[in-house]
Amino acid sequence: MELKLAGSYLKRLWPRYVAGILSLAAVDLMNVYIPQFTGQITDGLRAGTITMDGVWQLIGLIILMGAGMAVGRFGWRYFIFGAALSIRKSLQEDLFAHLETLSTRYYNEHKTGDLMAHFTNDMRSVQMLLGPTVVTAFDATVMLIMVLGKMMFYVDMRLTLVAVIPLLLIMYGDYAYGKVMHRKFFAKQRAFSELTDQVQEAVSGIRVIKAFVQERQELAAFAQVNRKNQEKNMDVARTQALFLPLLDLVVGVSGLLTLLYGGYLTIAGEITLGQFEAFNLYIAMLVWPMMAAGECITFFSQGTASLKRIQMILSEKPDITDSPAARDIPNLGGEIDLDGLTFAYPGKGTPALESVRVHVPAGGSLAILGRTGSGKSTLANLLLRLYDTQSGMIRIDGRSLYEIPLAVLRRDIAYVPQDSFLFSDTIAGNIAFGADGKGREDVVRAAQDACIHDNIVDFPDGYDTMVGERGVTLSGGQKQRCAIARALLKDAPILILDDALSAVDTDTEEQILHNLQGNRAGRTTILIAHRISTLQHADHILVLDEGRAAEYGTHEELMALGGIYRGVYDKQQLEKQLREEGGEAS
Repeated sequence: MELKLAGSYLKRLWPRYVAGILSLAAVDLMNVYIPQFTGQITDGLRAGTITMDGVWQLIGLIILMGAGMAVGRFGWRYFIFGAALSIRKSLQEDLFAHLETLSTRYYNEHKTGDLMAHFTNDMRSVQMLLGPTVVTAFDATVMLIMVLGKMMFYVDMRLTLVAVIPLLLIMYGDYAYGKVMHRKFFAKQRAFSELTDQVQEAVSGIRVIKAFVQERQELAAFAQVNRKNQEKNMDVARTQALFLPLLDLVVGVSGLLTLLYGGYLTIAGEITLGQFEAFNLYIAMLVWPMMAAGECITFFSQGTASLKRIQMILSEKPDITDSPAARDIPNLGGEIDLDGLTFAYPGKGTPALESVRVHVPAGGSLAILGRTGSGKSTLANLLLRLYDTQSGMIRIDGRSLYEIPLAVLRRDIAYVPQDSFLFSDTIAGNIAFGADGKGREDVVRAAQDACIHDNIVDFPDGYDTMVGERGVTLSGGQKQRCAIARALLKDAPILILDDALSAVDTDTEEQILHNLQGNRAGRTTILIAHRISTLQHADHILVLDEGRAAEYGTHEELMALGGIYRGVYDKQQLEKQLREEGGEAS
Protein backbone atom coordinates (compact mmCIF):
# COMPACT_ATOMS: atom_id res chain seq x y z
CA MET A 1 0.00 0.00 0.00
CA GLU A 2 2.75 2.44 0.95
CA LEU A 3 4.69 1.69 -2.27
CA LYS A 4 1.51 2.33 -4.23
CA LEU A 5 1.36 5.76 -2.59
CA ALA A 6 4.96 6.48 -3.64
CA GLY A 7 4.24 5.19 -7.14
CA SER A 8 1.40 7.68 -7.62
CA TYR A 9 3.91 10.52 -7.17
CA LEU A 10 6.67 8.84 -9.18
CA LYS A 11 4.37 8.67 -12.21
CA ARG A 12 4.16 12.45 -12.33
CA LEU A 13 7.93 12.88 -12.59
CA TRP A 14 8.97 9.76 -14.48
CA PRO A 15 10.78 11.69 -17.28
CA ARG A 16 13.14 13.21 -14.69
CA TYR A 17 13.80 9.81 -13.18
CA VAL A 18 14.47 8.33 -16.62
CA ALA A 19 16.92 11.15 -17.40
CA GLY A 20 18.64 10.65 -14.05
CA ILE A 21 18.90 6.88 -14.47
CA LEU A 22 20.34 7.25 -17.99
CA SER A 23 22.94 9.67 -16.59
CA LEU A 24 23.74 7.18 -13.84
CA ALA A 25 24.05 4.30 -16.32
CA ALA A 26 26.44 6.36 -18.45
CA VAL A 27 28.61 7.06 -15.39
CA ASP A 28 28.72 3.37 -14.49
CA LEU A 29 29.56 2.37 -18.06
CA MET A 30 32.49 4.79 -18.23
CA ASN A 31 33.62 3.73 -14.75
CA VAL A 32 34.05 0.04 -15.63
CA TYR A 33 36.40 0.82 -18.54
CA ILE A 34 39.01 2.59 -16.40
CA PRO A 35 40.43 -0.65 -14.84
CA GLN A 36 40.57 -2.22 -18.31
CA PHE A 37 42.57 0.72 -19.71
CA THR A 38 44.89 0.56 -16.68
CA GLY A 39 45.46 -3.16 -17.26
CA GLN A 40 46.17 -2.58 -20.95
CA ILE A 41 48.83 -0.01 -20.08
CA THR A 42 50.45 -2.45 -17.61
CA ASP A 43 50.47 -5.37 -20.07
CA GLY A 44 51.65 -3.18 -22.94
CA LEU A 45 54.56 -1.74 -21.00
CA ARG A 46 55.54 -5.16 -19.61
CA ALA A 47 55.45 -6.81 -23.02
CA GLY A 48 56.86 -3.81 -24.85
CA THR A 49 53.92 -3.75 -27.26
CA ILE A 50 52.79 -0.21 -26.54
CA THR A 51 54.47 3.09 -27.35
CA MET A 52 54.33 6.29 -25.34
CA ASP A 53 51.83 7.64 -27.83
CA GLY A 54 49.61 4.65 -27.01
CA VAL A 55 50.09 5.25 -23.28
CA TRP A 56 49.12 8.89 -23.65
CA GLN A 57 46.15 7.88 -25.77
CA LEU A 58 44.87 5.53 -23.06
CA ILE A 59 45.55 8.15 -20.37
CA GLY A 60 43.59 10.64 -22.47
CA LEU A 61 40.68 8.19 -22.60
CA ILE A 62 40.82 7.80 -18.81
CA ILE A 63 40.75 11.60 -18.38
CA LEU A 64 37.89 11.86 -20.88
CA MET A 65 36.00 9.18 -18.98
CA GLY A 66 36.58 11.09 -15.73
CA ALA A 67 35.21 14.30 -17.23
CA GLY A 68 32.18 12.46 -18.60
CA MET A 69 31.58 10.88 -15.21
CA ALA A 70 31.64 14.33 -13.55
CA VAL A 71 28.98 15.60 -15.97
CA GLY A 72 26.91 12.44 -15.52
CA ARG A 73 27.07 12.66 -11.72
CA PHE A 74 25.77 16.22 -11.85
CA GLY A 75 22.98 15.00 -14.14
CA TRP A 76 21.70 12.19 -11.96
CA ARG A 77 21.89 14.33 -8.82
CA TYR A 78 19.99 17.15 -10.51
CA PHE A 79 17.26 14.95 -11.95
CA ILE A 80 16.74 12.30 -9.26
CA PHE A 81 17.42 14.31 -6.11
CA GLY A 82 15.46 17.24 -7.57
CA ALA A 83 12.52 14.95 -8.33
CA ALA A 84 12.63 13.53 -4.78
CA LEU A 85 12.47 17.07 -3.36
CA SER A 86 9.52 17.88 -5.62
CA ILE A 87 7.69 14.75 -4.47
CA ARG A 88 8.35 15.64 -0.83
CA LYS A 89 6.89 19.11 -1.44
CA SER A 90 3.78 17.68 -3.14
CA LEU A 91 3.30 15.01 -0.48
CA GLN A 92 3.57 17.59 2.30
CA GLU A 93 1.00 19.79 0.60
CA ASP A 94 -1.37 16.84 0.05
CA LEU A 95 -0.97 15.70 3.65
CA PHE A 96 -1.66 19.20 4.97
CA ALA A 97 -4.67 19.57 2.68
CA HIS A 98 -6.02 16.21 3.89
CA LEU A 99 -5.55 17.17 7.54
CA GLU A 100 -7.69 20.24 6.87
CA THR A 101 -10.56 17.97 5.79
CA LEU A 102 -10.51 15.76 8.88
CA SER A 103 -13.14 16.24 11.54
CA THR A 104 -12.85 17.37 15.15
CA ARG A 105 -12.85 13.78 16.38
CA TYR A 106 -9.53 13.04 14.69
CA TYR A 107 -7.80 15.95 16.41
CA ASN A 108 -9.30 14.95 19.73
CA GLU A 109 -7.65 11.55 19.36
CA HIS A 110 -4.25 12.55 17.92
CA LYS A 111 -1.64 14.83 19.42
CA THR A 112 -0.09 17.80 17.65
CA GLY A 113 3.48 16.62 18.21
CA ASP A 114 2.77 13.29 16.54
CA LEU A 115 1.29 15.01 13.50
CA MET A 116 4.27 17.37 13.33
CA ALA A 117 6.66 14.38 13.24
CA HIS A 118 5.06 13.29 9.96
CA PHE A 119 6.12 16.57 8.37
CA THR A 120 9.71 16.34 9.65
CA ASN A 121 11.26 12.89 10.18
CA ASP A 122 8.80 10.94 8.04
CA MET A 123 9.01 13.30 5.08
CA ARG A 124 12.80 13.26 5.27
CA SER A 125 12.78 9.45 5.16
CA VAL A 126 10.41 9.45 2.17
CA GLN A 127 12.74 11.86 0.38
CA MET A 128 15.67 9.51 1.06
CA LEU A 129 13.61 6.59 -0.28
CA LEU A 130 12.76 8.37 -3.54
CA GLY A 131 16.19 9.96 -3.99
CA PRO A 132 19.34 8.28 -2.62
CA THR A 133 17.66 4.86 -2.43
CA VAL A 134 16.70 4.93 -6.12
CA VAL A 135 20.24 5.98 -7.03
CA THR A 136 21.83 3.40 -4.74
CA ALA A 137 19.64 0.52 -5.86
CA PHE A 138 20.07 1.19 -9.58
CA ASP A 139 23.74 2.08 -9.33
CA ALA A 140 24.55 -0.99 -7.27
CA THR A 141 22.64 -3.28 -9.65
CA VAL A 142 24.14 -1.83 -12.83
CA MET A 143 27.63 -1.71 -11.38
CA LEU A 144 27.31 -5.30 -10.21
CA ILE A 145 26.25 -6.51 -13.65
CA MET A 146 28.84 -4.49 -15.55
CA VAL A 147 31.71 -5.32 -13.21
CA LEU A 148 30.85 -9.03 -13.22
CA GLY A 149 30.64 -8.94 -17.02
CA LYS A 150 34.11 -7.38 -17.26
CA MET A 151 35.50 -9.85 -14.72
CA MET A 152 34.15 -12.84 -16.63
CA PHE A 153 34.85 -11.83 -20.20
CA TYR A 154 37.91 -9.60 -19.91
CA VAL A 155 39.71 -11.59 -17.16
CA ASP A 156 38.62 -15.15 -16.33
CA MET A 157 35.32 -16.97 -15.64
CA ARG A 158 36.82 -19.33 -13.00
CA LEU A 159 38.39 -16.51 -11.00
CA THR A 160 35.10 -14.61 -11.12
CA LEU A 161 33.16 -17.57 -9.68
CA VAL A 162 35.66 -18.01 -6.85
CA ALA A 163 35.43 -14.32 -5.96
CA VAL A 164 31.61 -14.09 -6.18
CA ILE A 165 30.58 -17.21 -4.25
CA PRO A 166 31.16 -15.62 -0.80
CA LEU A 167 29.23 -12.54 -1.93
CA LEU A 168 26.09 -14.66 -2.45
CA LEU A 169 25.81 -14.89 1.34
CA ILE A 170 25.03 -11.19 1.36
CA MET A 171 21.77 -11.76 -0.54
CA TYR A 172 20.26 -13.76 2.32
CA GLY A 173 21.65 -11.32 4.89
CA ASP A 174 20.14 -8.38 3.02
CA TYR A 175 16.68 -10.00 3.11
CA ALA A 176 16.76 -10.70 6.85
CA TYR A 177 18.29 -7.30 7.58
CA GLY A 178 15.52 -5.50 5.66
CA LYS A 179 12.71 -7.17 7.63
CA VAL A 180 14.34 -6.37 10.97
CA MET A 181 15.14 -2.77 10.02
CA HIS A 182 11.58 -2.04 8.85
CA ARG A 183 10.14 -3.07 12.21
CA LYS A 184 12.78 -1.26 14.26
CA PHE A 185 12.58 1.95 12.27
CA PHE A 186 8.80 2.07 12.62
CA ALA A 187 9.27 1.91 16.40
CA LYS A 188 11.96 4.60 16.16
CA GLN A 189 9.62 6.96 14.32
CA ARG A 190 6.87 6.44 16.88
CA ALA A 191 9.31 7.25 19.67
CA PHE A 192 10.31 10.44 17.85
CA SER A 193 6.62 11.40 17.57
CA GLU A 194 6.21 11.00 21.33
CA LEU A 195 9.30 13.13 21.90
CA THR A 196 8.03 15.86 19.57
CA ASP A 197 4.66 15.87 21.26
CA GLN A 198 6.23 16.14 24.73
CA VAL A 199 8.29 19.17 23.67
CA GLN A 200 5.39 20.86 21.87
CA GLU A 201 3.05 20.44 24.82
CA ALA A 202 5.64 21.67 27.33
CA VAL A 203 6.50 24.75 25.27
CA SER A 204 2.83 25.60 24.71
CA GLY A 205 2.13 25.27 28.44
CA ILE A 206 5.33 26.85 29.73
CA ARG A 207 3.48 29.57 31.64
CA VAL A 208 1.41 26.99 33.49
CA ILE A 209 4.52 24.93 34.22
CA LYS A 210 6.25 27.97 35.71
CA ALA A 211 3.18 29.08 37.62
CA PHE A 212 2.92 25.70 39.36
CA VAL A 213 6.72 25.30 39.74
CA GLN A 214 6.68 22.02 37.77
CA GLU A 215 9.94 22.52 35.84
CA ARG A 216 11.65 19.59 37.57
CA GLN A 217 8.70 17.24 37.02
CA GLU A 218 8.42 18.21 33.35
CA LEU A 219 12.15 17.70 32.92
CA ALA A 220 11.80 14.21 34.40
CA ALA A 221 8.89 13.44 32.06
CA PHE A 222 10.91 14.71 29.09
CA ALA A 223 13.95 12.68 30.16
CA GLN A 224 11.83 9.52 30.20
CA VAL A 225 10.48 10.11 26.69
CA ASN A 226 13.94 11.17 25.50
CA ARG A 227 15.46 8.00 26.93
CA LYS A 228 12.91 5.89 25.06
CA ASN A 229 13.73 7.75 21.85
CA GLN A 230 17.44 7.15 22.47
CA GLU A 231 16.84 3.44 23.06
CA LYS A 232 14.92 3.05 19.80
CA ASN A 233 17.62 4.93 17.88
CA MET A 234 20.32 2.82 19.51
CA ASP A 235 18.39 -0.32 18.57
CA VAL A 236 18.57 0.76 14.92
CA ALA A 237 22.24 1.75 15.25
CA ARG A 238 23.17 -1.60 16.85
CA THR A 239 21.58 -3.49 13.99
CA GLN A 240 23.46 -1.39 11.45
CA ALA A 241 26.69 -1.75 13.43
CA LEU A 242 26.32 -5.55 13.34
CA PHE A 243 25.37 -5.91 9.68
CA LEU A 244 27.78 -3.52 7.96
CA PRO A 245 30.98 -5.06 9.42
CA LEU A 246 29.69 -8.48 8.32
CA LEU A 247 29.52 -7.07 4.79
CA ASP A 248 33.13 -5.97 5.11
CA LEU A 249 34.09 -9.45 6.31
CA VAL A 250 32.45 -11.17 3.33
CA VAL A 251 34.05 -8.70 0.90
CA GLY A 252 37.42 -9.28 2.61
CA VAL A 253 37.08 -13.05 2.22
CA SER A 254 36.27 -12.55 -1.45
CA GLY A 255 39.37 -10.37 -1.87
CA LEU A 256 41.57 -12.95 -0.13
CA LEU A 257 40.34 -15.74 -2.42
CA THR A 258 41.01 -13.47 -5.40
CA LEU A 259 44.61 -12.88 -4.34
CA LEU A 260 45.26 -16.60 -3.78
CA TYR A 261 43.61 -18.03 -6.87
CA GLY A 262 44.30 -15.05 -9.10
CA GLY A 263 47.97 -15.09 -8.10
CA TYR A 264 48.12 -18.78 -8.98
CA LEU A 265 46.54 -18.17 -12.43
CA THR A 266 48.96 -15.32 -13.09
CA ILE A 267 52.01 -17.41 -12.17
CA ALA A 268 50.67 -20.27 -14.26
CA GLY A 269 50.38 -17.87 -17.20
CA GLU A 270 46.65 -18.37 -17.67
CA ILE A 271 45.96 -14.66 -17.16
CA THR A 272 48.27 -11.69 -17.62
CA LEU A 273 49.56 -9.43 -14.87
CA GLY A 274 47.50 -6.59 -16.31
CA GLN A 275 44.37 -8.72 -16.20
CA PHE A 276 45.13 -9.67 -12.59
CA GLU A 277 45.64 -6.01 -11.71
CA ALA A 278 42.38 -5.07 -13.45
CA PHE A 279 40.57 -7.90 -11.66
CA ASN A 280 41.68 -6.58 -8.26
CA LEU A 281 40.43 -3.15 -9.22
CA TYR A 282 37.09 -4.73 -10.20
CA ILE A 283 36.92 -6.51 -6.84
CA ALA A 284 37.43 -3.15 -5.14
CA MET A 285 34.62 -1.78 -7.30
CA LEU A 286 32.36 -4.62 -6.12
CA VAL A 287 32.69 -3.40 -2.56
CA TRP A 288 30.45 -0.44 -3.36
CA PRO A 289 27.48 -2.50 -4.62
CA MET A 290 27.79 -4.80 -1.61
CA MET A 291 27.94 -1.91 0.86
CA ALA A 292 25.23 -0.09 -1.06
CA ALA A 293 22.94 -3.08 -0.63
CA GLY A 294 22.92 -2.60 3.15
CA GLU A 295 22.52 1.17 2.83
CA CYS A 296 19.74 0.71 0.32
CA ILE A 297 17.88 -1.67 2.63
CA THR A 298 18.23 0.81 5.51
CA PHE A 299 16.81 3.68 3.46
CA PHE A 300 14.11 1.44 2.00
CA SER A 301 13.03 0.22 5.45
CA GLN A 302 12.97 3.74 6.83
CA GLY A 303 11.13 5.14 3.82
CA THR A 304 8.44 2.46 3.68
CA ALA A 305 7.88 2.71 7.44
CA SER A 306 7.38 6.47 7.10
CA LEU A 307 5.14 6.03 4.05
CA LYS A 308 3.04 3.61 6.10
CA ARG A 309 2.63 6.23 8.83
CA ILE A 310 1.68 8.88 6.27
CA GLN A 311 -0.69 6.49 4.52
CA MET A 312 -2.46 5.89 7.84
CA ILE A 313 -3.36 9.59 7.94
CA LEU A 314 -4.29 9.81 4.26
CA SER A 315 -6.61 6.80 4.67
CA GLU A 316 -8.54 8.59 7.43
CA LYS A 317 -11.96 9.74 6.27
CA PRO A 318 -13.63 12.90 7.60
CA ASP A 319 -16.70 12.23 9.72
CA ILE A 320 -18.41 15.40 8.52
CA THR A 321 -18.84 15.80 4.76
CA ASP A 322 -21.38 17.29 2.40
CA SER A 323 -24.48 15.12 2.37
CA PRO A 324 -25.90 13.74 -0.91
CA ALA A 325 -28.97 15.79 0.00
CA ALA A 326 -26.97 19.06 -0.10
CA ARG A 327 -28.44 21.66 -2.41
CA ASP A 328 -26.97 24.61 -4.28
CA ILE A 329 -27.66 27.31 -1.67
CA PRO A 330 -25.97 30.70 -2.31
CA ASN A 331 -26.21 32.01 1.27
CA LEU A 332 -28.05 31.75 4.59
CA GLY A 333 -30.82 33.99 5.85
CA GLY A 334 -30.41 33.36 9.57
CA GLU A 335 -33.64 31.67 10.77
CA ILE A 336 -32.78 28.82 13.16
CA ASP A 337 -35.03 26.01 14.41
CA LEU A 338 -34.04 23.38 16.98
CA ASP A 339 -36.63 20.63 16.85
CA GLY A 340 -36.14 18.11 19.66
CA LEU A 341 -32.36 18.44 19.40
CA THR A 342 -30.74 15.45 21.08
CA PHE A 343 -27.04 14.62 20.91
CA ALA A 344 -24.54 12.43 22.75
CA TYR A 345 -20.78 12.50 22.11
CA PRO A 346 -19.26 9.27 20.70
CA GLY A 347 -18.60 6.82 23.50
CA LYS A 348 -20.76 8.76 25.97
CA GLY A 349 -24.00 7.24 27.18
CA THR A 350 -25.54 10.40 28.66
CA PRO A 351 -26.78 12.91 26.07
CA ALA A 352 -25.11 16.33 26.13
CA LEU A 353 -28.37 17.80 24.79
CA GLU A 354 -31.83 16.30 25.01
CA SER A 355 -35.11 17.38 23.39
CA VAL A 356 -34.18 21.06 22.97
CA ARG A 357 -36.76 23.08 21.02
CA VAL A 358 -36.09 26.69 20.08
CA HIS A 359 -37.06 29.01 17.23
CA VAL A 360 -34.88 32.02 16.38
CA PRO A 361 -36.27 34.23 13.60
CA ALA A 362 -33.88 35.71 11.07
CA GLY A 363 -32.38 38.86 12.54
CA GLY A 364 -33.31 37.84 16.09
CA SER A 365 -31.05 37.20 19.06
CA LEU A 366 -30.92 34.22 21.39
CA ALA A 367 -28.98 34.09 24.64
CA ILE A 368 -28.02 30.78 26.28
CA LEU A 369 -27.28 30.39 29.99
CA GLY A 370 -26.30 27.29 31.91
CA ARG A 371 -23.80 25.74 34.26
CA THR A 372 -20.52 24.29 32.97
CA GLY A 373 -21.25 21.07 31.08
CA SER A 374 -24.89 21.90 30.45
CA GLY A 375 -24.46 21.69 26.64
CA LYS A 376 -24.04 25.36 25.63
CA SER A 377 -20.87 24.89 23.54
CA THR A 378 -22.21 21.59 22.22
CA LEU A 379 -25.12 23.48 20.70
CA ALA A 380 -22.71 25.86 18.95
CA ASN A 381 -20.63 22.94 17.65
CA LEU A 382 -23.76 21.30 16.23
CA LEU A 383 -24.84 24.48 14.46
CA LEU A 384 -21.42 24.53 12.75
CA ARG A 385 -21.66 20.79 12.01
CA LEU A 386 -18.44 20.04 13.85
CA TYR A 387 -20.46 17.05 15.00
CA ASP A 388 -23.54 15.53 13.40
CA THR A 389 -26.96 14.80 14.80
CA GLN A 390 -30.12 13.35 13.29
CA SER A 391 -31.46 15.01 10.16
CA GLY A 392 -34.13 17.62 10.77
CA MET A 393 -33.23 18.33 14.40
CA ILE A 394 -31.47 21.53 13.31
CA ARG A 395 -32.87 23.64 10.50
CA ILE A 396 -31.63 26.93 9.10
CA ASP A 397 -34.02 28.88 6.87
CA GLY A 398 -36.34 25.87 7.01
CA ARG A 399 -33.67 23.50 5.61
CA SER A 400 -31.98 20.65 7.44
CA LEU A 401 -28.26 21.21 7.99
CA TYR A 402 -27.64 18.25 5.68
CA GLU A 403 -29.15 20.21 2.80
CA ILE A 404 -26.67 23.07 3.28
CA PRO A 405 -23.15 22.69 1.81
CA LEU A 406 -20.49 22.83 4.53
CA ALA A 407 -18.64 25.65 2.78
CA VAL A 408 -21.78 27.82 2.78
CA LEU A 409 -22.75 26.89 6.35
CA ARG A 410 -19.38 27.79 7.87
CA ARG A 411 -18.85 30.79 5.64
CA ASP A 412 -22.16 32.32 6.76
CA ILE A 413 -21.70 31.63 10.48
CA ALA A 414 -19.16 33.76 12.35
CA TYR A 415 -18.01 31.98 15.49
CA VAL A 416 -16.01 33.18 18.49
CA PRO A 417 -15.13 30.16 20.68
CA GLN A 418 -14.41 30.16 24.42
CA ASP A 419 -10.67 29.81 23.79
CA SER A 420 -9.89 32.66 21.41
CA PHE A 421 -7.19 31.49 19.01
CA LEU A 422 -4.86 33.96 17.31
CA PHE A 423 -2.21 33.08 14.75
CA SER A 424 1.45 34.13 14.76
CA ASP A 425 0.66 37.13 12.61
CA THR A 426 0.01 40.85 12.93
CA ILE A 427 -3.10 42.07 14.74
CA ALA A 428 -4.48 43.30 11.41
CA GLY A 429 -3.80 39.92 9.82
CA ASN A 430 -5.61 38.12 12.63
CA ILE A 431 -8.66 40.38 12.44
CA ALA A 432 -8.82 40.10 8.64
CA PHE A 433 -8.48 36.29 8.74
CA GLY A 434 -11.25 34.75 6.63
CA ALA A 435 -12.60 38.11 5.45
CA ASP A 436 -11.44 38.28 1.84
CA GLY A 437 -11.58 41.64 0.12
CA LYS A 438 -11.63 43.69 3.32
CA GLY A 439 -9.22 46.63 3.60
CA ARG A 440 -7.50 48.31 6.53
CA GLU A 441 -10.45 50.70 7.05
CA ASP A 442 -12.77 47.71 7.52
CA VAL A 443 -10.33 46.16 9.97
CA VAL A 444 -10.17 49.36 12.01
CA ARG A 445 -13.97 49.67 12.03
CA ALA A 446 -14.35 46.09 13.29
CA ALA A 447 -11.72 46.72 15.96
CA GLN A 448 -13.61 49.83 17.10
CA ASP A 449 -16.87 47.89 17.34
CA ALA A 450 -15.05 45.25 19.41
CA CYS A 451 -13.53 47.98 21.65
CA ILE A 452 -9.95 46.91 20.94
CA HIS A 453 -8.92 49.81 18.68
CA ASP A 454 -7.60 52.03 21.49
CA ASN A 455 -5.41 49.20 22.81
CA ILE A 456 -4.04 48.48 19.35
CA VAL A 457 -2.99 52.04 18.56
CA ASP A 458 -1.11 52.16 21.88
CA PHE A 459 1.20 49.37 20.66
CA PRO A 460 4.47 50.60 19.06
CA ASP A 461 3.58 49.04 15.70
CA GLY A 462 -0.17 49.52 15.97
CA TYR A 463 -2.12 47.15 13.73
CA ASP A 464 1.17 45.72 12.43
CA THR A 465 2.13 44.39 15.88
CA MET A 466 3.02 40.70 15.85
CA VAL A 467 1.00 38.87 18.48
CA GLY A 468 3.20 35.77 18.82
CA GLU A 469 2.14 32.13 18.96
CA ARG A 470 -1.52 31.79 19.98
CA GLY A 471 -1.55 35.53 20.71
CA VAL A 472 0.69 35.06 23.73
CA THR A 473 1.72 38.74 23.82
CA LEU A 474 -1.88 39.88 24.37
CA SER A 475 -3.99 39.67 27.52
CA GLY A 476 -7.00 37.36 27.68
CA GLY A 477 -9.43 40.24 27.19
CA GLN A 478 -7.44 41.63 24.25
CA LYS A 479 -7.40 38.23 22.57
CA GLN A 480 -11.16 37.89 23.02
CA ARG A 481 -11.82 41.33 21.55
CA CYS A 482 -9.53 40.62 18.57
CA ALA A 483 -11.48 37.42 17.97
CA ILE A 484 -14.77 39.35 18.21
CA ALA A 485 -13.45 41.93 15.72
CA ARG A 486 -12.52 39.08 13.36
CA ALA A 487 -16.06 37.70 13.59
CA LEU A 488 -17.65 41.13 13.11
CA LEU A 489 -15.49 41.80 10.03
CA LYS A 490 -16.83 38.61 8.49
CA ASP A 491 -20.31 40.23 8.59
CA ALA A 492 -22.01 36.83 8.49
CA PRO A 493 -25.80 36.30 8.64
CA ILE A 494 -25.32 34.35 11.90
CA LEU A 495 -22.94 35.25 14.75
CA ILE A 496 -22.21 32.92 17.67
CA LEU A 497 -20.34 34.30 20.70
CA ASP A 498 -19.47 31.37 22.96
CA ASP A 499 -18.62 32.96 26.31
CA ALA A 500 -16.52 35.41 24.29
CA LEU A 501 -16.84 38.26 26.81
CA SER A 502 -15.77 36.38 29.93
CA ALA A 503 -12.37 38.15 30.13
CA VAL A 504 -13.78 41.62 29.43
CA ASP A 505 -14.74 44.08 32.18
CA THR A 506 -18.40 45.01 32.53
CA ASP A 507 -18.06 48.53 31.10
CA THR A 508 -16.30 47.28 27.97
CA GLU A 509 -18.81 44.43 27.73
CA GLU A 510 -21.70 46.92 27.81
CA GLN A 511 -20.10 48.97 25.04
CA ILE A 512 -19.49 45.90 22.84
CA LEU A 513 -23.08 44.73 23.29
CA HIS A 514 -24.33 48.20 22.42
CA ASN A 515 -22.22 48.14 19.23
CA LEU A 516 -23.57 44.69 18.39
CA GLN A 517 -27.14 45.95 18.55
CA GLY A 518 -26.24 48.55 15.95
CA ASN A 519 -24.11 46.66 13.44
CA ARG A 520 -25.94 43.34 13.82
CA ALA A 521 -29.38 44.75 13.05
CA GLY A 522 -31.19 42.35 10.73
CA ARG A 523 -28.72 39.53 11.44
CA THR A 524 -29.06 36.61 13.80
CA THR A 525 -26.94 36.61 16.97
CA ILE A 526 -26.48 33.82 19.52
CA LEU A 527 -24.87 34.78 22.84
CA ILE A 528 -23.57 32.10 25.19
CA ALA A 529 -22.46 33.41 28.56
CA HIS A 530 -22.50 33.01 32.34
CA ARG A 531 -23.17 36.68 33.17
CA ILE A 532 -26.73 37.92 33.13
CA SER A 533 -25.50 41.36 32.05
CA THR A 534 -24.36 39.78 28.77
CA LEU A 535 -27.68 38.08 28.09
CA GLN A 536 -30.50 40.21 29.44
CA HIS A 537 -31.11 42.32 26.32
CA ALA A 538 -31.47 39.34 23.94
CA ASP A 539 -34.86 38.74 22.33
CA HIS A 540 -35.12 35.37 24.06
CA ILE A 541 -33.05 33.51 26.64
CA LEU A 542 -32.63 29.72 26.84
CA VAL A 543 -31.58 28.23 30.18
CA LEU A 544 -29.97 24.80 29.86
CA ASP A 545 -29.74 22.40 32.78
CA GLU A 546 -27.95 19.06 32.24
CA GLY A 547 -28.65 19.25 28.51
CA ARG A 548 -32.35 20.06 28.80
CA ALA A 549 -34.20 23.31 28.15
CA ALA A 550 -35.11 24.20 31.74
CA GLU A 551 -36.42 27.73 31.04
CA TYR A 552 -37.12 29.88 27.99
CA GLY A 553 -38.34 33.43 27.58
CA THR A 554 -37.39 37.09 27.78
CA HIS A 555 -35.41 38.57 30.66
CA GLU A 556 -38.58 39.87 32.30
CA GLU A 557 -40.45 36.58 31.85
CA LEU A 558 -37.62 34.56 33.37
CA MET A 559 -37.23 36.97 36.28
CA ALA A 560 -40.95 36.63 37.00
CA LEU A 561 -40.67 32.86 36.79
CA GLY A 562 -38.38 32.83 39.82
CA GLY A 563 -36.42 29.74 38.70
CA ILE A 564 -32.79 29.05 37.75
CA TYR A 565 -32.36 32.31 35.84
CA ARG A 566 -33.67 34.41 38.73
CA GLY A 567 -31.38 32.55 41.13
CA VAL A 568 -28.30 33.25 38.99
CA TYR A 569 -29.33 36.92 38.66
CA ASP A 570 -29.75 37.39 42.41
CA LYS A 571 -26.42 35.72 43.12
CA GLN A 572 -24.55 37.87 40.61
CA GLN A 573 -26.22 41.03 41.95
CA LEU A 574 -25.13 40.11 45.48
CA GLU A 575 -21.55 39.49 44.29
CA LYS A 576 -21.57 42.87 42.54
CA GLN A 577 -22.84 44.59 45.68
CA LEU A 578 -20.16 42.94 47.83
CA ARG A 579 -17.43 44.01 45.38
CA GLU A 580 -18.68 47.59 45.43
CA GLU A 581 -18.84 47.64 49.24
CA GLY A 582 -15.35 46.14 49.42
CA GLY A 583 -14.08 48.84 47.06
CA GLU A 584 -15.60 51.64 49.15
CA ALA A 585 -14.16 50.17 52.38
CA SER A 586 -10.66 50.11 50.92
